[in-house]
Amino acid sequence: MVKKYLSLVKFSHTIFALPFAFIGFFMGVFFVAQQKSVKMFEVILQKQMLQLFLLVLICMVTARSAAMAFNRYLDRHFDAKNPRTAIREIPSGVIAASSALRFVILNAVIFIAATYCINPICFYLSPVALFVILFYSYTKRFTALCHMVLGLGLSLAPIGAYLAVTGTFAILPVLFSCVVICWVSGFDIIYAMQDVDFDASQNLHSIPTYLGKENALKLSVLLHIVAAVLVVVAGVIAGYGYFYWEGALVFIGMLYYQHSIVSSTNLTKVNIAFMTANGIASVIFGIHVLVALFLQ
Repeated sequence: MVKKYLSLVKFSHTIFALPFAFIGFFMGVFFVAQQKSVKMFEVILQKQMLQLFLLVLICMVTARSAAMAFNRYLDRHFDAKNPRTAIREIPSGVIAASSALRFVILNAVIFIAATYCINPICFYLSPVALFVILFYSYTKRFTALCHMVLGLGLSLAPIGAYLAVTGTFAILPVLFSCVVICWVSGFDIIYAMQDVDFDASQNLHSIPTYLGKENALKLSVLLHIVAAVLVVVAGVIAGYGYFYWEGALVFIGMLYYQHSIVSSTNLTKVNIAFMTANGIASVIFGIHVLVALFLQ
């Protein structure tokens, strides 16, 4: 049963936002270490910080699980009509719609409880975060900007993790959140190109449906260029060293790679562009940023 629910929420896709949550968390740790004039390791090894890390991890997993399960629940009738998605858990009968909804509620409750244990600002903002990530599931019904809303939802990871540690906002986590918005929106546009005809037949909105595949791909390229520029800007402002720039090079290289294997007339490698390229980009970049932080 656990395996079925992990498949329902595409748990492997957690790989996209989780490294950026870690970036936000350890940036917060670095800030605390600076305030106390101690090394990062001294702060990390504190029992309170280890507990906080676990709570942030719980927030990430439950928030994403609630959002993904709700999306599957809300779109179950469309998924049943689309040959590409008819095999998903709810339309295929593997998981009942009512069970999926209970799963959403359970994860939302755990998420809010975890934020309560973190600090007041995270708790007060938890309904806002839930609204954003759940509201995304409705957006395809009325706006082609649904991809940007998805990006916005995932972009809460670095800001939220930084807030969990420090209780304050800062420019660098915001910059990384902007990177996530542009990066995720760009690759979601590519992914949506698979369903242009189906979405049009069901009066569903997306950038590829609105602009056409070729123009949608151009917009995706533009968003990824902005993401690459923001990665550079963040590195310059932070004054990170060699390891950051090595990670940035891999991240930007993966952005270029996914556009090199997908075209408006050839979508056979969309899944490689979507999962493989972006998974590598996120994990490698996240690791390099963390190393750069520890070396500062």
